[in-house]
Amino acid sequence: MTFVAASLAAVAVGVWAVDSAHAGTPEKGRVEVLELEVRNDQYTASDLGPAGPSLGDMDVYSGTALKDGHSVGRGGGSCQVIHPKGEELTSQCLITMEVEQGSLTMQSLWTRGAASLDMAITGGTGVYRGARGIARFWDIATPDERVRLEILR
Repeated sequence: MTFVAASLAAVAVGVWAVDSAHAGTPEKGRVEVLELEVRNDQYTASDLGPAGPSLGDMDVYSGTALKDGHSVGRGGGSCQVIHPKGEELTSQCLITMEVEQGSLTMQSLWTRGAASLDMAITGGTGVYRGARGIARFWDIATPDERVRLEILR
């Protein structure tokens, strides 16, 4: 679960920094699509309850977003277990990404082991002020992790 969250954060950072659909800044009300690779660089897990997976356990991570092999941003976040049910763990994940033109915030629930993750883009700063949209992550916590952001501003 930890690696997944870290990968997500890193990917999100890269996606926001690069606009794969437009060379310039998109007009207000248009969707900007960014597709990036994610590379994690820091991660820690905190076992806050009884030993083993339990309510409140947290993964904290940071990483880099890449476009065509070049770093385009950085970010990080955390996922905290909010509903353990046997081996199935559901966490609330929050990510902030920083890029040259501003930052983006994302959040969602994530169930460990899911093949993909959709996160709501909940806002931002700079050119992303008031942004909304969706970020979809694939191949979480693998060397092939990637993200597609569809940003509405």
